[in-house]
Amino acid sequence: MARTSRDIRSANRLTVVQQVVAAGTTSRQRLAADTGLSLGTVATLVGELTALGLLVEAGREDSGGGRPRGLVTADPHGGLLVGVDVAETYVHVDLFDTTLTRLAGAEETLHPLERRPHQVVRHIVSGVDVVLAGTDARVLGVGVSVPGQVDREGGVSVFAPNWDWHDVPLRDLLADRLPLPLHLDNPLRAAVLAELWAGAARSHDDVTVINLGTGVGAGLAFGGVLYRGRSNSAGEWGHTTLVLDGRLCRCGSRDCVEAYVGAPGIMQTLRDLAPTSPLLHPEDQTATLDALAAGLAADDPTAAKVVAETARYLGVAVADLVNLLNPEVVVLSSWVADRLGDRLRDEVRTVVAQHALRRPLAATEIVRSTVPGNPVSLGAATLALEGFLTQGR
Repeated sequence: MARTSRDIRSANRLTVVQQVVAAGTTSRQRLAADTGLSLGTVATLVGELTALGLLVEAGREDSGGGRPRGLVTADPHGGLLVGVDVAETYVHVDLFDTTLTRLAGAEETLHPLERRPHQVVRHIVSGVDVVLAGTDARVLGVGVSVPGQVDREGGVSVFAPNWDWHDVPLRDLLADRLPLPLHLDNPLRAAVLAELWAGAARSHDDVTVINLGTGVGAGLAFGGVLYRGRSNSAGEWGHTTLVLDGRLCRCGSRDCVEAYVGAPGIMQTLRDLAPTSPLLHPEDQTATLDALAAGLAADDPTAAKVVAETARYLGVAVADLVNLLNPEVVVLSSWVADRLGDRLRDEVRTVVAQHALRRPLAATEIVRSTVPGNPVSLGAATLALEGFLTQGR
């Protein structure tokens, strides 16, 4: 999409803040080297970001014979950022300062019958109220990640198959209850931002983050920049075809990746392999995945079979991504990947090695997320930061 000079300035501001947050304390000269921007541009951007309250001077360092270099750091008192991860079974809210240090958190359960927009909005508002209680600091923005396809410019949940939402004006519904800058996107975008800022994708350029939860998708970054696609729909890899004449997917189609490696798909695999297994909690996907994780730790053969079968499906689908995108790193993220842990990662690596082309595979690492805490809420907070920098003059 066409980029204006304001778009470019906003992107450069964000790049500088990202580098400062990663470094902790750095000089303008190092920022120029790390970002590829000219020293003059960096100096101007640092001045703007200081005026916005995001950066602060942090003394000087010896330059090896020349004039001492001025240092800058992120100002933890520059404002607050709220990240909201709305999933099918919970609403998780985290509060961060401008160094992206987590200050507070709250989580509320979404019950199976709580599918209507006003019910989800009520939980979001409640969680935000909890993390902001007792603070009078300025809030730079609230980033909200919701499942499905999102029109981020319009603030609309275009399609959320888990709730059968179509064109829900979620940002407007929230604005009636939350008088704060609101920024909407989906977990694929949030997860890849979290890994770029604070996780396994930091210092990498070409990145694929696999979001494994109730839903499944792939967050993408090329050249270190988040890739959205023309209509902010890139990454719907969970709804690509994996098995012909296969399972019905929640999106309404059959054969999708998500139907085999999302939490409901893993439950179906368990039903197929061992329909009377005590590991299966028919109405509770979280309890089922917890039981599978415990079973793995206890060398339960049924748990091992389910994870091996899941890794077989997931590995084939990841091999397609390796061949198609040639990424430096594939990150397995979200709560399903967290519960099944290293066992899933290792078995996926084995399957990918059997199906991916040798040359792109040799350039790709397959790792678990290293983001502390909830990666989607962290990524949502960076969306709020991006929105603040775009709106700041």
